Amino acid sequence: MKFEDYKEFKHVLAVILVLTIVISFSSILDNNWEFLAPALLFSAIIIVVHVFSKKIGAHLLDADVEHEIWSFSEYGLMPHQHFKKSLPYGLIIPLFFAIFTLGKIKVMTFLTYETRALKVRAAKRFGYYSYAEMTDWHNGLIGTAGIISILLLSAISYFSGFEFLARMSAFYAFFNMIPLGKIDGSQIFFGSKILWTTLAAVTLIFAAYALLLV
Repeated sequence: MKFEDYKEFKHVLAVILVLTIVISFSSILDNNWEFLAPALLFSAIIIVVHVFSKKIGAHLLDADVEHEIWSFSEYGLMPHQHFKKSLPYGLIIPLFFAIFTLGKIKVMTFLTYETRALKVRAAKRFGYYSYAEMTDWHNGLIGTAGIISILLLSAISYFSGFEFLARMSAFYAFFNMIPLGKIDGSQIFFGSKILWTTLAAVTLIFAAYALLLV
């Protein structure tokens, strides 16, 4: 396993564990520890589907995508105004809302991603108007693959009788459509505002319906 792959694996694993805490926090407060195992399973399904759908999307574009926890280091506009170490907002913010709302608000914004073109992409593209580098449009398409896969997971789960997984998937898609940092919503927004608006509207419908299921 490459170092980059191992780093990504650690970030994905950390996100699965935090998502488990977030979606089961109210149950833990009620001393219902039996829900912890299903919460872990549902969290793993959501994150794995989200990550691998984007990897498949990147592969179709002759590219690779690497995920990491959403982090932030700057606290001002000047170059020297930054923390020595990046703060893992993708872990802090969901846990903060889970603790201070006693699990009522489940924030699910965790992962960002970077794409890079593979050598085979450059080999396939030639001519004056060809580009080997990944553009904002390509990044947006990869993010779109992630959101659509989660919405499909939500729909399939609902019609299969797994309403809780359907709800959590819808909420996960909703939060990841917010254009912050380098999460899906931001990369889709800068890739195509029309695409983002359309997908955001669909995601909002899913999230609104999921609220009705509560």
